[in-house]
Amino acid sequence: MPNTNPKLHILIFFLLPLFLLASLAASQEFTYKGFGASGAGGNVNLTLNGVTELRTDGILRLTNETSRLIGHAFYPSPLRLVRNGSAVSFSTAFAFTVVPEYPKLGGHGFAFVAAPDPRLRGALPSQYLGLLSAADIGNATNHVFAVEFDTVQDFEFGDINDNHVGVDLNSLVSNASASAAPVNLKSGDIVLAWVDYDGAARLLNISIATGSEKPAAPLISFRVDLAGVFREEMYVGFSASTGLLASSHYLMGWSFRLGGGAAPRLDLSSLPSLPRPKEGKNRTSMILASTFSAFVALVVLVSAGAYAAYRIKNRDVIEPWELDYGPHRFKYAELRRATRGFRERELLGFGGFGKVYRGVLPGSGETVAVKRVNHESRQGLREFVAEIASIGRLRHRNLVQLQGWCRRRGDLLLVYDYMPNGSLDRHLFGGDHLKASRLTWAVRHRILRDVASALLYLHEGWDHVVLHRDVKASNVLLDGDMSARLGDFGLAKLHERGANPSTTRVVGTLGYLAPELTRTGKATASADVFAFGALVLEVVAGRRPIEPRALPEELVLAEWAWERYAAGEVEKVVDARLDGAYDAGEVAAAVKVGLWCSHPAPAARPTMREVARYLDGGEAGEVPEPPPPPPPPPACSGEVGFDDFVHSFPSSSVERAAVAGAGWNSGTQTSVATFPYSPLSMRSSHVSV
Repeated sequence: MPNTNPKLHILIFFLLPLFLLASLAASQEFTYKGFGASGAGGNVNLTLNGVTELRTDGILRLTNETSRLIGHAFYPSPLRLVRNGSAVSFSTAFAFTVVPEYPKLGGHGFAFVAAPDPRLRGALPSQYLGLLSAADIGNATNHVFAVEFDTVQDFEFGDINDNHVGVDLNSLVSNASASAAPVNLKSGDIVLAWVDYDGAARLLNISIATGSEKPAAPLISFRVDLAGVFREEMYVGFSASTGLLASSHYLMGWSFRLGGGAAPRLDLSSLPSLPRPKEGKNRTSMILASTFSAFVALVVLVSAGAYAAYRIKNRDVIEPWELDYGPHRFKYAELRRATRGFRERELLGFGGFGKVYRGVLPGSGETVAVKRVNHESRQGLREFVAEIASIGRLRHRNLVQLQGWCRRRGDLLLVYDYMPNGSLDRHLFGGDHLKASRLTWAVRHRILRDVASALLYLHEGWDHVVLHRDVKASNVLLDGDMSARLGDFGLAKLHERGANPSTTRVVGTLGYLAPELTRTGKATASADVFAFGALVLEVVAGRRPIEPRALPEELVLAEWAWERYAAGEVEKVVDARLDGAYDAGEVAAAVKVGLWCSHPAPAARPTMREVARYLDGGEAGEVPEPPPPPPPPPACSGEVGFDDFVHSFPSSSVERAAVAGAGWNSGTQTSVATFPYSPLSMRSSHVSV
């Protein structure tokens, strides 16, 4: 007999809706076949941030062809991607197009992303893809999962090429990546991508194609437990960014299914597409159009002759080397607006190179530093070209990032990341007790490791050897976290790996100049090591490499530090302002490294790889004893002609410091004293430059 228990009927009546709701929650899906009128429910129904905009044809444009932009588009409601401690299976398909500003040059990339906040606060453009900031890279608290479709090879993050797909977990260093070939992500064609995650098998598969059919084998198959990355509720969507070069990133369609099973199929024929240039015009139309165009051109030519002459006179000149190092240039008007007409109130500092201004880019609102090179100075155009040729292609977390440049008649402009804490020099010697108090030993030690890491990259980590040739405290810039970045590449020199450096004009700053430079004129990595040694002692002691007014005769820091070290009084080398709050082992190791790097014989100095290893180790016992310097040569006089061939750039006064790429410190006269560590033996004979 059937069960007619009324209590059971009532229980089923109340529980059935709950079971239905649980089933819907466990299996949730949506589809956008275009956006807007042809999309879901007749509305865009997405959360849009940055410069993302909905076109009238139903295509979502995340970025346009403007540099340094971010665009976000997220599903408006959070999805429950973790249940009972396990990541839920999901599948998504989406169609996108990347149209670069310049053919074959992407900028920068596009990503499918799951994040706890659709606004992705603090995220940066360029290589960060609008996902993270420099300070967030690798932080497990990010809870960011992304599949990047990258069109720029960024060496900082170990990208395999400029046309790849990568899996990013809380970082932009991909946990798995593969070349997108034969698909060209920046071809301007529609690319269809599939991202499928099996929660039970903990397997992530990614596929791409230029047709509607999913490939039989995935491009990437990566085992990962996303429960360690996801929060219980996450937002899913897309992020794109542009850098020095720009691309327009378009989204044509998107489908998503949560809880198992494949995402609804997207048929490219049913999705909106970007318009192509029309072809096949009939001959009559072409003749009429040509005739009308010729008539208009004649009228315009006659009426605009004077204006054209004015424009030619004031146009930006593009030199061949500019094409070699990238076609992007900021518009002069854009930088003028950013700096409010280069107002004195925006002035951050000045020196032999010219002036540096704070600017806010009108498009993105990003704060930058604009270096206006004085082309009439001896540094001038040569320094400008050197910075473009070197730092413009370098990528490292401890190097100041050059964002772009501009030339207009006599104006030479370089645009850098803005460094809110200014130069190390100003914290050490600026006379501001508050700034000096921020330089705890932990901060100083990290600064030394940061600069060592940057120099190691320049000497060994790139395809060319890059010699900085002007390492000093005023060229070390501090970001918001007091992490150090090496800047000012105006004196930099590149040469092929393994090649013998050529003789060149000696450049640098007295006190940091290696002694062999005045004899050979050859810039070498060892000369950079010597300058770094001076910087190490400067940071430890809080004193300049040469102090003309410290004693009746000049005090040479390396000589004084060696005397203290030889007497077993390392603690007397330490800056008294630290008030004893430092790690004795780290200090002893740093002093050893500084003295070793400052040895007058190039062959006796360590490499930057050794220096970086010893500073990371931190213990004095791991650092070899620095070889003692030879006795000083007999005093001599009359070094005639030294000032004629040693091109040393002195420190310059700074009103306010918060800029990347500008070489500053407080104005002091520079001189040389008798000691083997000094560039020359010139007791009481000042060389002011």
